[in-house]
Amino acid sequence: MTNTAVDSRLFEPARLGALHLPNRLVMAPMTRNRAGADGVPQPIMATYYAQRASAGLIIAEASTPNAVGQTYPNITAIHNEAHVAGWRGVTDAVRAAGGRMFLQLQHGGRVGHPDNSGLTPVAPSPIPLPDTIFTPSGHQPAVVPREMTIDEIHSTVADFAAAARNAIDAGFAGVEVHGANGYLLHQFLAQGTNHRTDAYGGSVAGRIRFTVEVVKAVADAIGPERVGVRIAPGLTVNGIEEGDTEDIYPALIAALADAGLAYLHVVFADPDQPLFQEIRKTWPGTLVANPVLGWGKPLPADGGKREGERLLAAGADLISLGRSFLANPDLTERLRIGAPLNPVRDKGLMYTGGETGYTDYPVLAAVERRAETPELVGA
Repeated sequence: MTNTAVDSRLFEPARLGALHLPNRLVMAPMTRNRAGADGVPQPIMATYYAQRASAGLIIAEASTPNAVGQTYPNITAIHNEAHVAGWRGVTDAVRAAGGRMFLQLQHGGRVGHPDNSGLTPVAPSPIPLPDTIFTPSGHQPAVVPREMTIDEIHSTVADFAAAARNAIDAGFAGVEVHGANGYLLHQFLAQGTNHRTDAYGGSVAGRIRFTVEVVKAVADAIGPERVGVRIAPGLTVNGIEEGDTEDIYPALIAALADAGLAYLHVVFADPDQPLFQEIRKTWPGTLVANPVLGWGKPLPADGGKREGERLLAAGADLISLGRSFLANPDLTERLRIGAPLNPVRDKGLMYTGGETGYTDYPVLAAVERRAETPELVGA
């Protein structure tokens, strides 16, 4: 296999707070359901992430800050010592391989089920998810969540801060607060899921309040230079209906702009959209952009390289890719030399336990050995 190096800004070094990143490629957080039933990361996860340590930054999969925030079975958590110890094994392995990691903090809100957490989900308002929820016994109808009291809102803010401290203790360089994809913070932002009439609902200022309080509490706990925030303007996954996308995000960004955060992470960023352009213009710090590669569609042959370069040209600083890193442990090198990419295997393998579809994707050296050794083909 002969390839030539590809000149691209994706492979330029960058800085993120105190971190030196060898390239501008970020491994996006992806749920993989390989933790224990108690949320403790398993040793196989250390292998998986260490295989991908050549990314400029890895953002590890969503980890819940408290028990009621659990979404699905075998999701990681970060609210007790066992969770910290399990994650420490992962961060040690990634560090030994030369990598850098943040941990995403995610509370599911109404995206949860008593069979997963042992608790009734909570949300800004008692409006159920308009879909089924996967549980250990299969898909079940979503339950009506409990509307959070003011005291529960305050305690959840404190849980996020405690989870951030746990993440640092576990060896992460920082955390990403998940305000996207229809989970709790996104539920507070959106008109369709937030029908509150108190200080945490109603107006734009009310609906952004919870997210702002969570982010600032996390920043106070571990330092703002260790905190990123993920948003998904206009995304309707998990039954989200924002209602006023063009108003909510400029207000949220204005409220966070002076906090000195590590980065803002925009999901499904389109450089041609006016809202993305406004976000880039008004966000004063590092902008991580996740390109639009087709929701539920096969990846492009270049794994998102072209779209990532378009986003860099439009002002993004770092580019996050998900499925491309999932299927290619050595994605950075493959993109750098223009080598072909592994295809993503059956979607079901993303969420089932074990090595298959997780740690067994081949790297270039293995591909080359197979090509040079015909007797191994089909073995």
